[in-house]
Amino acid sequence: MNMQISAGILLPFFGTSLGAAMVFFLKDSISDTLQRILTGFAAGVMVAASFWSLLQPSLEGAAHLEQLSFLPAAAGFLIGMGFLLLLDEVTPHMHLDREEEGPKTSLKRTTKLILAVTLHNIPEGMAVGVVYANILSGNELISSAGALALAIGIAIQNFPEGAIVSMPLRAEGMPKNTTFWYGVMSGAVEPAAAIATILASGLISSLLPYLLAFAAGAMFYVVVEELIPEMSEGKHSNWGTVAFSLGFVLMMILDVALG
Repeated sequence: MNMQISAGILLPFFGTSLGAAMVFFLKDSISDTLQRILTGFAAGVMVAASFWSLLQPSLEGAAHLEQLSFLPAAAGFLIGMGFLLLLDEVTPHMHLDREEEGPKTSLKRTTKLILAVTLHNIPEGMAVGVVYANILSGNELISSAGALALAIGIAIQNFPEGAIVSMPLRAEGMPKNTTFWYGVMSGAVEPAAAIATILASGLISSLLPYLLAFAAGAMFYVVVEELIPEMSEGKHSNWGTVAFSLGFVLMMILDVALG
């Protein structure tokens, strides 16, 4: 694995770590408005990346199927959604935008918050892994610049995600160093998921269009199930909508300009 691919795989992890480091520079909590802005921005980046970096190459890779070229994209997308739905059901995490019922301990809440963000990061790592697997396989669905654009875009949207996990933990009274490392650990799953996807796709390179769409479906699940509800609740939800638009446009620009 060359240096360019290694750097691309690690970029999203660095984005999460930098966001988690905001616990050293910001106040001990994030305002509701700022959290909506950060969440909306992340959602916009993920939606744009899902289409331009994943679904569009999936459709192009199945062009030889002619009128049935939609099959890999449609099937992979739905399977990806189903996979995240399954993880959502079996993983004891908390939804970031909803209060849980019943008694809660700080440790339980902390553990579930970390699991929630870690769950979000799995499809992002898979997305980076599948685009670099495409390059390693010699296919031309995605260029090296396009893969880098996706990695940069996910790193940018991971920055607010890192802050979203570390700042609430700090607000619960945890030491800053501890909350920072929790944020870093929540992002460690991304390079692991990327490498696992590359290894798996190397064995089944003919399924790359399906894998691209699978990653897109998994990312869409996170956006619709978690991020959009969080950015839209309460007063001043328009801030989240504006941030969504900015994130979407930024990722579109990155993908078109570099792809």
